[in-house]
Amino acid sequence: MSDVFEYHGVPVLVCDADGATIADVQDALDHLIGAAFACAEVVAVPSGRLDDRFFDLSTGLAGAILQKFANYRLRLVVLGDIGHHLSASSALPDLVREANRGRDIWFMPDLDALADRLAPHGTRRPSG
Repeated sequence: MSDVFEYHGVPVLVCDADGATIADVQDALDHLIGAAFACAEVVAVPSGRLDDRFFDLSTGLAGAILQKFANYRLRLVVLGDIGHHLSASSALPDLVREANRGRDIWFMPDLDALADRLAPHGTRRPSG
């Protein structure tokens, strides 16, 4: 089950942690993009829903899924702690850093951080 919430005027599909594992591009289309297409601009997915291959950039799974999100003009947010994936990869930290500088793909620790990120400039809470 997933619910749509609005953060600062932006509709966000927040996916439940116990949903289907996203193990390939078709899963992303069926369970994320299809669910969000008519009702949300952003899809927030708990990191545990993503197959470990997503975080191993050599598999190409992350790139393929991210491309699908771009094609459908949806933003993707990966929620939660991905520290164990970051420490196991030399390329993933670079992807996360670059993605978080942009507008379309973010890696956020939780929904509060996402809400802050979506806040209009000047209304964000100071980070502590």
